Amino acid sequence: MWCLELLIPLLLIISDANCQWNIWLPRDISTMTNSCVVIPCSFMYPSGIRPIRGIHGIWYFGQPYPQLFPPVVFKSLTDVVHESYKGRTKLLGDLNQRNCTLLIGNVGTEHSGRYYFRADIGGANKYSYPDFAELKVLDQPNIDLPEEIVSDESLELTCYAPDNCPDTTPEIQWMYTDYLPDPEFSSEYMEESNTAVISNTLTFTPRPMHNGQLLGCRVYYPNTTLVYERLISLDVKYSPRSVWVNVSSEVMEGSSVMLHCEVDSNPSPRISWMFGDKELLWDTASYISLPLDDVTVENEGIYTCIGDNGYGFMNTSLYLAVKYPPREPIVNDSMTVVEGTSLALHCNTMGSPAPTLTWLKDGELAGSITAGELSVLEILEITPQQTGQYRCLAENEHGRASASLNITVEYGPVLLEESKCTVVREGVQCVCVAAGNPEPTIEFYLPDLNITINETNSRFNFYAHTDGHTSTAMIKLREKGERADNSGPAVNVHCSMYNIYGRESVLLELQQESEFKIFIFALTVLLAFPFSITLSFLFYFLGSILLYTNIK
Repeated sequence: MWCLELLIPLLLIISDANCQWNIWLPRDISTMTNSCVVIPCSFMYPSGIRPIRGIHGIWYFGQPYPQLFPPVVFKSLTDVVHESYKGRTKLLGDLNQRNCTLLIGNVGTEHSGRYYFRADIGGANKYSYPDFAELKVLDQPNIDLPEEIVSDESLELTCYAPDNCPDTTPEIQWMYTDYLPDPEFSSEYMEESNTAVISNTLTFTPRPMHNGQLLGCRVYYPNTTLVYERLISLDVKYSPRSVWVNVSSEVMEGSSVMLHCEVDSNPSPRISWMFGDKELLWDTASYISLPLDDVTVENEGIYTCIGDNGYGFMNTSLYLAVKYPPREPIVNDSMTVVEGTSLALHCNTMGSPAPTLTWLKDGELAGSITAGELSVLEILEITPQQTGQYRCLAENEHGRASASLNITVEYGPVLLEESKCTVVREGVQCVCVAAGNPEPTIEFYLPDLNITINETNSRFNFYAHTDGHTSTAMIKLREKGERADNSGPAVNVHCSMYNIYGRESVLLELQQESEFKIFIFALTVLLAFPFSITLSFLFYFLGSILLYTNIK
């Protein structure tokens, strides 16, 4: 029955029931390709066994038992070995001194694996030791890298090379260190369980700029052509050191825009696009774009890109300005006011850039042009002439918009200059034209007769008509008298006008005109009347003129 006992590091001792079949050899040993390696080995056998014709030994590769036909690495009785080991192996130890140390020269990567020793003491005393030495044949040196390299923290990189070939001793150099900040180098020699390793440690403090930089370790054997190199790329972790976004920009309402953000960090950060306190988009990447389609005024504001990779964070903002034509202005409602009233007209709108605001009355400039979103037009003691349509026009480089209101001014009656009395053949014809709002009512007053005429009767023909805020009335006096001085017909006719804002009575001026002029004037006045009245009055005047012509 086997028993196991750990005697020293890297040496596993396996023995029989009396714990006398023992072997000591390194569990792991390494060398470089095309170099050599010495596997130190010593063994023991039961003290009761006496070698008959000396001690012989065999080194196997891969398996310890002959019946499995493993490749023979070395055999003390003959030189029959596996093809791949011919001329490569040599026993350095004296088997009779229980020293089974083996030299393998010109090793290749195909020689990597487990090596077992079998002792032949003579007769039936043959024993394959189950313990083994694991040979690693390296084609490049090992570099000890920490799990994480962080910017601004001191870093140690160690390059290792085996020194298990007695013929040569390797040397180590670091490559591509010219751009490192204050690099330091230190060498060390380590030997354990009859295996040796030399090392060279590079110490420096990496910066973000060193991320991705190549470093190399070179192992060479003086006075030989054996050179081995290994290159590594530094993976330097660092917090975001720059966040690039679009410059602040302008975009037209209704169009689309793409906001870009690029973060320099390692590892790639979590990038977030923020609008105020709202996160619009995020991704773990070094670059991210935020699309904004059909942009509205609500999209205007500050957009912030934040990069956070666990080692730190950084952010950068931009301002997105949304340009748009003026909105339809908001103005006062249409209004009716009394003459003499003062009022203020307001115009409010929005636009980007800020629009210019212009007040127009019936298409003509009615006030100063202002820039901004509010304009006030003040009208002091309004007059009837200021009745009309007021329009606020808003303009900027992207368009225009307007809104209007109507102002109606109410006022008392005003006699117009067309008002007069005219002497005709049949008598006197008087016309009274008055303006007012509401339109005034017109009556004729004859003080000599102390009567008021506002309708047709047997003595007087009366016509009245209104057009907008203008009232027109006509009266025909069928009788006429003589003045005391025989200067003409004696007549006094007053035009009496009134509405809710006042009453006025004016003596009409008496004029002498030809029948034709009277006809033309009367026709002009009557054209404002309904067609039937105008036609009747036209025949009346034509008849009067014909009669007057015949008498002449």
